[in-house]
Amino acid sequence: MNTYMKFLYEFLNEFFAGLKTILFGIINGIKQLFDIPNYIHLTKEYKNDFSVQEWVLVAIAIAAVAIILILMVLLVLLIIRKYLRFRKNVIDQESMLKEVADLNKRVAKMSKEREEIMAMKVSQLGLRPDESPELDMSTSNEEGNDAKENDDGIRFARLSIVDKKFAKYKVQNYNNEFSLDELCVAFRNFAASQLHLYYTLPMIRVFIAGLASTKLVILQGISGTGKTSLAYAWGKFLKHDSCVVSVQPSWRDRTELFGYFNEFTKKFNETQLLETLYTATYTDDVYTVILDEMNLARVEYYFAEMLSILEMPNRDEWIIEVAASPWETDPKHIINGRIKIPANTWYIGTINNDDSTFMVTDKVYDRAMPIDINEKGQAFKAEETPSMDINFSYLDYLFEKSKKDFPVSAENWKKINDMDDYVIKHFRVAFGNRIVSHLGKFVSAYVACGGDEVEGIDYFIAKKILRKFEQLNIAYIKDEIDGFVTFLDKSFGKGKMKECIEYVLRLKKLG
Repeated sequence: MNTYMKFLYEFLNEFFAGLKTILFGIINGIKQLFDIPNYIHLTKEYKNDFSVQEWVLVAIAIAAVAIILILMVLLVLLIIRKYLRFRKNVIDQESMLKEVADLNKRVAKMSKEREEIMAMKVSQLGLRPDESPELDMSTSNEEGNDAKENDDGIRFARLSIVDKKFAKYKVQNYNNEFSLDELCVAFRNFAASQLHLYYTLPMIRVFIAGLASTKLVILQGISGTGKTSLAYAWGKFLKHDSCVVSVQPSWRDRTELFGYFNEFTKKFNETQLLETLYTATYTDDVYTVILDEMNLARVEYYFAEMLSILEMPNRDEWIIEVAASPWETDPKHIINGRIKIPANTWYIGTINNDDSTFMVTDKVYDRAMPIDINEKGQAFKAEETPSMDINFSYLDYLFEKSKKDFPVSAENWKKINDMDDYVIKHFRVAFGNRIVSHLGKFVSAYVACGGDEVEGIDYFIAKKILRKFEQLNIAYIKDEIDGFVTFLDKSFGKGKMKECIEYVLRLKKLG
């Protein structure tokens, strides 16, 4: 044991002696570097031996050393300044988060105080907890009937009204006969002739193909290019106005989308989205939900459950719980407190990437079809086209039919797999089976819409796969980009992969 302790002492002594040497070496080096008196002493020692020409060179040497010393000092100051700025930003962000948390607590406290005040009013008026203390005595008979219905223990008031509205409804068959190509032309002409919104035909093809590939489409790009307008126009074209959900920065969970049960009033606070989804369960029409500015809050917080549900292959399993337990008076299609998410509804999110928004994560992008809208459409003379009644079953049939009629060719699948291997080898980026499935659906529908197969593959790969390059260190991969461009030209044809090439070259410039 004594031998070990002696060894440990000498071993650690050697280690710390080295650290001490390094530390004192740095300090002594800095002292020597800025030892101005020594510089002056050396100059005086040699000054009598200098010629005129040598004095010029001496002056240059002194000036060069002085400049280097000044630059070193400025560099140190710059590093310190940047560090202080970084710390200030971190502290400011933490302070803002704390303020937001305090505001949320105040809102919760105010809501609690409001409910307590309501309880006092109820006790004063002698009402039951599920009656409203704020009813005006001059309300109409219809409002009186609604109040009476509330007395009957109905907690989903708006959904119950939907039940009454569709009590004798029969699913309509519109006898649709159009093709996806004709649908694209009709929608484009409708938007231009009726709403004065102008989009290129390739953009409409991408949009329709996006609907074929997934239930969640993300429209992204600079502000003012018509992202929300495109989704709005689609709803008008289908004769069902899109349900616009304005996402708020405070959203944390799914109750913001579907509503929640108020324990005090014994009523369910229903949202417009819940009413739209419930209405869609009755019909075979096509409905659209717009998640406006969807990344003002973290998408994976409030939309996480929907992301998982919409990925299930069996649509009978698209069920979400809105209430913990069933009531006898619950609406017809709320079974055991659960509602089946209708397949005839699409969700279209719009995002802006700036300092006020959150980054959309891979989890969301992988389940969605992102579409870039960065250019305003040019006005054109369009044929007067009315809106259309479209059966979801027919539109779904066209999407399924496109997979059979226009499957991605074996040759192009091989090129895609070769590209996958190339990207994994050179960029360490890969994509899974979900993206492969989306790719097949998107490209088939894009071709059915009148587009070219390679163009569809190009667009999908650029927006869904190469987008992952943004998470890499561009400085490290920029030397690989030229080789990748050459590979794409050789595999798919010179200039065929236009979107992909433009995208990676833009990344290279940023690097």
